[in-house]
Amino acid sequence: MIKFLADSVCDLPGELVEKNNIRIIPLSISAGYEVFRDGVTITQKEIFEFVEGNRGMCRTSAINVAEYTDVYADERPKCDAILHFTISSEMSSCYQNAKIAMEEFDNIYVIDTRNLSSAVGHLVLDAVEMASSGMSAKEIYDEIMLRIPLLDASFVIDTLKYLHKGGRCTGMQALASSMLKIKPCIVVQDGKMSPAKKYRGKLDSVLQNYVKDKLTTDPEKIDTRRLFITHTMDDAHLSYVDAVKAQIANLLPFDEVITSRAGGTISCHCGPNTLGLLYYRLC
Repeated sequence: MIKFLADSVCDLPGELVEKNNIRIIPLSISAGYEVFRDGVTITQKEIFEFVEGNRGMCRTSAINVAEYTDVYADERPKCDAILHFTISSEMSSCYQNAKIAMEEFDNIYVIDTRNLSSAVGHLVLDAVEMASSGMSAKEIYDEIMLRIPLLDASFVIDTLKYLHKGGRCTGMQALASSMLKIKPCIVVQDGKMSPAKKYRGKLDSVLQNYVKDKLTTDPEKIDTRRLFITHTMDDAHLSYVDAVKAQIANLLPFDEVITSRAGGTISCHCGPNTLGLLYYRLC
């Protein structure tokens, strides 16, 4: 039996985690003087309430070597091998810490996904499918490494406030974005987050333009097996997710469209009312 582990940044819906017996390892989130476990002792809503209440920013911390060692020690005797998926090593020290922890064990494969959020989730679900078909842990690892460069992950950010306070953009950039009603698109390239197109206008129309741009530019190069819509929408904007899902159905016939709410780690950096499309390219 192969056991699948993923850091909490994978943003997989709870029902898929439970169905596929995936163990989620939570990152730490600091809010003021308290430290919480992502998705366990703090929720996305609580993070936003803390920040919007002018109580400061929430900060994220990588999973340390000792925490990974404890998880491996618990899981390794129960299975033949472990496949563990981490956030990009360019964004966090999780991968490096996991590699150190795995040295005490055998048959553990730690995967630097070079990505974040449900792009990681794509890889986890693919690995589960491969295991069901009888592939070995090493065979799955090798195939997953080939798929990593094909991931296409992007998000539209409603406000730069969180990226600014987290040190990922300047105050002038955040101010200009607010004044001009700019909604930047952030893409993952070479394991890092990079700014791409800047949209302007109301969020609902921006999201429609974003979806159109992503799915009508070289659509023949898009793998239509599965697409994630991952978001941090508040209750007042949930209808925007439904509108995006309807638009996708009219543009490209994906076999599966999964809607997921981003976890605490991702939410700390992108803020509320962010939405992303995550899928594979064919080349």
